[in-house]
Amino acid sequence: MLKANLIRAALFTSLLFLLSSVGFAQTTKTYIEKMPGWQSCSVCAGAGGKGKTVSHSMVQNVSSPTLGSKSAEYKISGSAPYGAALWWKQLGADSSAHNFQYDVYYYLKNPTASQALEFDVNQSLSGHRFVFGTQCNIAAHTYDVWSVSTRWIHTGIACSVPKAYVWNHITLEFQRTSSNKVMFVSVSINGSKHYINRTFSPESSGAKELNVAFQMDGRHTLTAYQTWLEKVSLKYW
Repeated sequence: MLKANLIRAALFTSLLFLLSSVGFAQTTKTYIEKMPGWQSCSVCAGAGGKGKTVSHSMVQNVSSPTLGSKSAEYKISGSAPYGAALWWKQLGADSSAHNFQYDVYYYLKNPTASQALEFDVNQSLSGHRFVFGTQCNIAAHTYDVWSVSTRWIHTGIACSVPKAYVWNHITLEFQRTSSNKVMFVSVSINGSKHYINRTFSPESSGAKELNVAFQMDGRHTLTAYQTWLEKVSLKYW
């Protein structure tokens, strides 16, 4: 009975997400990894914005590896235990957007060097910041979502060590609900869709923004590694 109820809840959530696109103009930003103006930091990548300084870089228009349109290479290195770096690209404020679909292809040569890979969408308006934060928690083999009150929460959705030397594919669906809540709808990992169905309260913020973000986390003994992203897109309406 419990399993049947969970399935019905997932189907209902999916239907609501699809119906919400009817009658609303959609905006799609494609090849975001090629856009100028990416920002980054390492200290802000830590809990509470109190992380450790690590070397990090981003190189655009990389010829290899690529899916055919050239990729962007992200790299961290250093000696700080659990060092991390965060990159984000501002896309302009859009207060009308309630639904988001974030799509990314990523490539690793040394996936066991990664503690986690984080894929986020952030929207700020009307005194609120809606943090649609997710991560493939490679060390714990699970997919996590972010809550301002309890931090990272295991969803129970498996996210094992990604395959090396192949392109992996993540698609995330989020919703800012009519009651101004942060709703995690689903995650698709290499074509396998899983419903998250978690809802949380937003943070406080005076900003007006919409951005996508990507973060690389190192393990306790930080080993330098790279991640390549390509075909990064955000659809919202």
